[in-house]
Amino acid sequence: MLDVLPIFSGDHRITRLFTLVPGSEFGADALSAIDALGGRTVPWSEAGGREYDLVVAASPKGDLSLLRGPQILLPHGAGFNKSIAGEGSADSASGLDPAYLRRHHGHAPIALHALAHPEQVSRLAATDPRAARRAKVVGDPTLERFLASASLRDRYRAALGTGGRELLVLVSTWGPESLIRQHPGLPARLAAQLPYDQYQLALLVHPNERSLLGSYDLAERLAPALDAGMLLPDPHEEWASVLIAADALVTDHGSAALYYCAAQDRPVVSVHRAGGELIPGSPMDVLLCGVPRLGHAEDIVDALRAYRPGSGQAAARMAFARRGEAAGLLRTEAYALLGLTPPAHRVAPRLLPSPGPAPRVPAAFDVRVENTAAGVRISRHPAGAGPPGHHLAVEHGAADERFARSAGLLYRRPLPGSAAPLDAAWTAGGWTRHALSAYPGCRSAAVLLPYGRCLLRVRGHERTYAVEAEPRPEDSRIVRIDPAVALSAVHARLLSPHPLAGGPTRIACLVGERAFHVTLRPATDAEEQRGI
Repeated sequence: MLDVLPIFSGDHRITRLFTLVPGSEFGADALSAIDALGGRTVPWSEAGGREYDLVVAASPKGDLSLLRGPQILLPHGAGFNKSIAGEGSADSASGLDPAYLRRHHGHAPIALHALAHPEQVSRLAATDPRAARRAKVVGDPTLERFLASASLRDRYRAALGTGGRELLVLVSTWGPESLIRQHPGLPARLAAQLPYDQYQLALLVHPNERSLLGSYDLAERLAPALDAGMLLPDPHEEWASVLIAADALVTDHGSAALYYCAAQDRPVVSVHRAGGELIPGSPMDVLLCGVPRLGHAEDIVDALRAYRPGSGQAAARMAFARRGEAAGLLRTEAYALLGLTPPAHRVAPRLLPSPGPAPRVPAAFDVRVENTAAGVRISRHPAGAGPPGHHLAVEHGAADERFARSAGLLYRRPLPGSAAPLDAAWTAGGWTRHALSAYPGCRSAAVLLPYGRCLLRVRGHERTYAVEAEPRPEDSRIVRIDPAVALSAVHARLLSPHPLAGGPTRIACLVGERAFHVTLRPATDAEEQRGI
């Protein structure tokens, strides 16, 4: 509804009121987005006692005939792909079910059934010819926001903290056949398996499931994946921003995947198991039949590589027509029903807002090291999520103290500036000496300095080292590595049986398919005395 109502923006003649039709078991949070925006709500017990100039509904379910006034019925989701067991007519698409649409005849008939594709009008005509006579193809307002916001992709990725990683998004609809019900452990398995410096994980959960469980219980169920840095975007608007930012998608049979495919052509993988909800021949059925299926979490990379470009967009074309026209077409139809002339100004889709970063960022990593002819390959995984690696790298002051006590490499990032009238701060060299003294199990201690430089002290070594990772040019961009990754490569190299030369040394730090040059040299007195 909030994607549609801007067609009335700027018009002082229009007053918007919201009500919730009773009867859904998922209504607990249904008005939260309206409340957050300060929208005026009317209790259902009062909503049926007055006449309205226009009623706009996103579902035909419930006793809408009590709302007196011409009605516009809008679909929510994309494609009419599911049939819900125990509701309405058997095998009818939810949203096109004649058992619900016929309730309005003779009471508060639908004045306009706004659809997104001509095929949907044909499907409606096959089940309810009378309702189809009031149907028009106007496009999809939610897709309009996707397309209008496509150029904000870099901004969204920056807000999420994605950087040069691949953002893998899992999408779960609601009900017994959803990803979150059929594969509840998949987010945690992927978070444990995928290297943290190469992949970022997000899970989009349908609002019905959030309403059923509550945000607290949902977060507790997903705690292992969230502790590993997985994003859990808000179901209002943020989900769409995250899909625009995504590099790849893992989906069940929920229609959110069709928005992703319509806006971009990037890999899609299915985890949907055959069931009774998905309607054969629907856009989602065509999508899921045309993309790779993920059998085990361990096969995720191969499954993504098996995606054939164009498969997703071919399915999306079955769900969406009149692209770029939805706002204008809906506005014309709505104002005609109101008997008003639309304002002179043009109506445009509103850009999607930037999403928020992950609420939990791991600060302790099991680091797997492979010494190759090309350099030192580093793969970091959140501590405890998988098997232990070559060493445990821990950020002091951000991780659980038990991790710090077990760290092989302990490092510290700069603290925010202090507003204290008399400030005291460690020197870089002083803190590394303190850390090796306070944590006797630690082999190396390091401080991250500005501009990607670090100071590293190794137990038993006479000298202190300055470490600097060079940025990597790539496709007209500059890719920078987290200095903590470079520290792990140097830590592993310094503890290897093969000694390094005494002067400046360059090490190749390999992260996935990328190679970063890391310079290692003796630190100067000025670097050791630098405040942190």
